[in-house]
Amino acid sequence: MSGLELAGRAHAGALVLDLEITVAPGETLAVLGPNGAGKTSLLRLVSGLLRLDAGELRLDGRILDAAGGGGVPAEDRSVGMLFQDLLLFPHLDVADNVAFGLRAAGVGKDRARTAAHAWLDRFGLVDRAADPVQGLSGGEAQRVALARALAPAPRLLLLDEPLSALDTDVRGAVRRELRDHLRAHAGPCVLVTHDPLDAAVLADRVVVLEAGTITAAGLLTDLVARPRSAWSAELVGTNLILATACGTTLELRGGGCLIAADAPGDGPVLVAVRPSSVALHADRPRGSPRNVWEATVVGVEGFGDRLRVRLDGPIPLVAEVTVAGLAAIGASLGSGVWASVKATELTAYPA
Repeated sequence: MSGLELAGRAHAGALVLDLEITVAPGETLAVLGPNGAGKTSLLRLVSGLLRLDAGELRLDGRILDAAGGGGVPAEDRSVGMLFQDLLLFPHLDVADNVAFGLRAAGVGKDRARTAAHAWLDRFGLVDRAADPVQGLSGGEAQRVALARALAPAPRLLLLDEPLSALDTDVRGAVRRELRDHLRAHAGPCVLVTHDPLDAAVLADRVVVLEAGTITAAGLLTDLVARPRSAWSAELVGTNLILATACGTTLELRGGGCLIAADAPGDGPVLVAVRPSSVALHADRPRGSPRNVWEATVVGVEGFGDRLRVRLDGPIPLVAEVTVAGLAAIGASLGSGVWASVKATELTAYPA
């Protein structure tokens, strides 16, 4: 296929990247993962700042890097990259920073400056065009770096946390502007972000990168519904439990047991439980819940207008309740409660 194709292995210090990734023309792939997982190293590999030890990297069928030798130098790859640390040129003013890629591609000074002003206008910074970059705020510098990456219309876009330094009042506007540009961009784009909202708005698909390898890939809705790791579950705000299924009975490693509405197939399974599906009670509840157990409150954290209550016991997980709901059962840190969750609220799938 055309677009970006990577299948290979590389060393980034002590971390080994072992990856297989494809990004179609016009598609944006979001890369999520914890700190130190290799997200920025992946971008360095694709941009040419890091070399493959094994495998091959292609863009539109052209070999950019191959373990056997050859490839394309970084400066000739038609890649626009926004680094997390921005790397603006301190000796150039704002407009010349944005025009840099165009000038490097042979565009005349006046034409490049005109294009730079147009990009700065799109990001609300045209009045800063002649200013030194040292006087920019963090958010302004982020927008200048983003404009510089986009201005030369590169075939491949690599964006490392493009919105992370923006204030809340401008972040939404810049996100929408970037979304519109990515929709019009004909080439592939790889977006590294820690924010699932950025992934939801900007990306077509997501991959989760942990310790140099991909642990999940697909639509963000798939990641939310069926996380594959503890980090992914925490990112989307759900509980994830490892169990062994025997029919609809799910036996937990710690000795607890849950009953699911549907049989996921015998053997090791992952069980996703939304915190809002976990009910707390002062006494053992009566009625329909098939999963009821005693627990101890070991943590309480604010979460918007609700509380997240961390429970310990045979089924350790997090419940989400209102402040009034927690007060009504008289629960506090260290106290005992009864927890319940309906069998229909469990999502069990092969591990």
